[in-house]
Amino acid sequence: MPSWLEVSLIVNGEMAEAVADVLARHAPGGVVIESTAITHEWAYDPGAPSGPLRVCAYLEVNDAIEDTRARLEQGLGYLNMIAPLPAPQYRRIEDQNWMEAWKERYRPIAVGKRLLILPAWADVTDPARLPIRIDPGMAFGTGTHPTTQLSLIHLERYAQPGQPLLDIGCGSGILSIGAHRLGAAPILGVDISDASIENARLNTMLNGITGGIEYEIGSVAEVKAGRFSLTAAPVVVANILAHVLLFLLETGLGSLVSPGGVLLLSGILQEREAEMHEMLTRHDLTLEDRQQMEDWVALAARRS
Repeated sequence: MPSWLEVSLIVNGEMAEAVADVLARHAPGGVVIESTAITHEWAYDPGAPSGPLRVCAYLEVNDAIEDTRARLEQGLGYLNMIAPLPAPQYRRIEDQNWMEAWKERYRPIAVGKRLLILPAWADVTDPARLPIRIDPGMAFGTGTHPTTQLSLIHLERYAQPGQPLLDIGCGSGILSIGAHRLGAAPILGVDISDASIENARLNTMLNGITGGIEYEIGSVAEVKAGRFSLTAAPVVVANILAHVLLFLLETGLGSLVSPGGVLLLSGILQEREAEMHEMLTRHDLTLEDRQQMEDWVALAARRS
């Protein structure tokens, strides 16, 4: 497989487009412009890009690489006459088949007392457990991360046969599939990413599930507005990073929990747990259970 030479420069916003244009002439795969900092305007704001920009491209390492690099640096030199530029940074990257590498490393994972996460191509290693088959994709949630495993442990306790469930930020669909295996129905999973919804539907099909789970583009606001089949449920699960969970709680996440129902939150670093406790109390949610794995915490809170 080919290897690549990464070339990057950190510049201000005014120069980013001009630098990107120079790099694009020699990198047919395109150019990436990314922020180097995030600014938060208020406590639960997910943040907005700020600061200088990193402009990056990848050059295929072949017989012409030295000529390509010389022509690229000549173009940057002309640009440097207009406004000073930093020297480009180079880094060699060896290509590999990422999918095959993922397959080689991914092994079945026993979670809790009843569940087994396994890759789509693997055989069930423990017939006493309920299998959740996952194929890697663009969506978050292959089951290897503590936050996903903590969510599934909570679902084992709280998902009940025949009871509706909401999965906010469903990602790969792993939690919805796990809840379905545990008997919950109907299930609505929502996510703001088209890729996540597509991946979740694929994984659901891989598990032989043909009904009982609905996936839709959206989040808390769309569920509250009644755009989908459920507007509330006895169990609501959200495995998202803490700052997003705090924002969603401020915008009505707790109201999606039926009276007496439970909200399952994961994706919380231990250092942000106190903030989450305070927010749950403000929204009439009483902490009922806490699970921890490494630095990650999952909370179960009951609605009054």
